[in-house]
Amino acid sequence: MASSTSLAALPSQLASPARRAALSRSATARPRHHHHSLLRAPPKGCRLVVTCNAQTAVPTSIAQGTPVRPTSILVVGATGTLGRQVVRRALDEGYDVRCLVRPRPAPADFLRDWGATVVNADLSKPETIPATLVGIHTVIDCATGRPEEPIRTVDWEGKVALIQCAKAMGIQKYVFYSIHNCDKHPEVPLMEIKHCTEKFIQDAGLDYLIIRLCGFMQGLIGQYAVPILEEKSVWGTDAPTRIAYMDTQDVARLTFIAMRNEKASKKLLTFAGPRAWTTQEVITLCERLAGQDANVTTVPVAVLRFTRQLTRFFQWTNDVADRLAFSEVLSSDTIFSVPMNDTYQLLGVDSKDILTLEKYLQDYFTNILKKLKDLKAQSKQTDIFF
Repeated sequence: MASSTSLAALPSQLASPARRAALSRSATARPRHHHHSLLRAPPKGCRLVVTCNAQTAVPTSIAQGTPVRPTSILVVGATGTLGRQVVRRALDEGYDVRCLVRPRPAPADFLRDWGATVVNADLSKPETIPATLVGIHTVIDCATGRPEEPIRTVDWEGKVALIQCAKAMGIQKYVFYSIHNCDKHPEVPLMEIKHCTEKFIQDAGLDYLIIRLCGFMQGLIGQYAVPILEEKSVWGTDAPTRIAYMDTQDVARLTFIAMRNEKASKKLLTFAGPRAWTTQEVITLCERLAGQDANVTTVPVAVLRFTRQLTRFFQWTNDVADRLAFSEVLSSDTIFSVPMNDTYQLLGVDSKDILTLEKYLQDYFTNILKKLKDLKAQSKQTDIFF
């Protein structure tokens, strides 16, 4: 059974005037099948009128309310930085894990090796979604679009289709990862989409858990640690932005604690690391642990703003401008952090069990420098042999 649903969808600044007019007309048209329509107006709190014409095929053989095991979960975006840690944690805790991944030339064999089941589907093709939800109790949504894709394709249109399917097929809990302060930056397409998705989930009638995140420690390795070791340029800004980075393993662990906690049902939580860091503080820490200075190239925030405005003049660079808008927010005076005491108390977690950035980077540099030292020793032995 296919349904064509008119919903709150695409932020208006992401569409051309002609496209917006067409979408506006389609929003007033009566859908042919509307029993799976979850929302007919923009989510409350979203200033943008958006529409989604995603057609979701829901199998008629699936009886509503069919019992499923509470341990059966679907992880969407399982190959990503956070997704793979969610999969690993779920398997370690005894969950039956199914991973939704896009068809790809290099299969996600590591997920199968861990013990997960891998199913191919694509959020940009809604007809591929329903089959992945059969027998699933909880959906954990870690997915985000690839850098080369328009932001709206996966992060909005694909998510709307996934949420529609989850509601229609009786999924009992939906976990969504969002961005801290996304409700305060409607001028940034990615953050506006995240905020609208939060509202869409809250209005859909699902039991949900929304988790806003500040930043991942893992991202600092490629951004700062590796370039410093390779004596390459490290890019930074002159802004005093502070970000409370968190280890994705801690994010995954806290997620499952929250999922099992009835008091966290239909809650919006924010996870932040123990301390908020500026770019310069992170670079200084990496320099100390690496034992060498960094070649820092500073990009003034004014340049980011100018580049964003310039790319707006060309249709083919609109998505670049959207991502630069997010970079601009990250390079502003914003502090991406929140006090975690209430969250720790709610979840029964000891703050001492949360990994600090100092410890994370110390472990990384200790391991990598040891490996480099061993490789150097092997190289010398080889030279002597020859």
